[in-house]
Amino acid sequence: MAQTALGMVETRGLVAAVEAADAMVKAAAVTLQGRDRVGGGLVTVLVRGEVGAVRAAVEVGAQAAQAVGQVLAVHVIPRPDDQVEAILPGPGRGGGPRARGGRQ
Repeated sequence: MAQTALGMVETRGLVAAVEAADAMVKAAAVTLQGRDRVGGGLVTVLVRGEVGAVRAAVEVGAQAAQAVGQVLAVHVIPRPDDQVEAILPGPGRGGGPRARGGRQ
């Protein structure tokens, strides 16, 4: 994980999150890491790739999401520490059912 950047766009609602995800993967050479339903209607979409690609992707994704909904936060971690893996959403990772899209 330390080799690739991690980009995050947090939105209010699924429609804006899907719009962000679609725009990000189309805009740059990034991989969709997943999404996390934070609660209260908040959804965070995560992407990975080279730092420049991730920065470009989250910028485009945030703009696209803002056009159809509300963007609450946008952030890029250029080289996340390997220990961050434990809290990221996705199969076989930490974060619990909520991180994998389940309800709590």
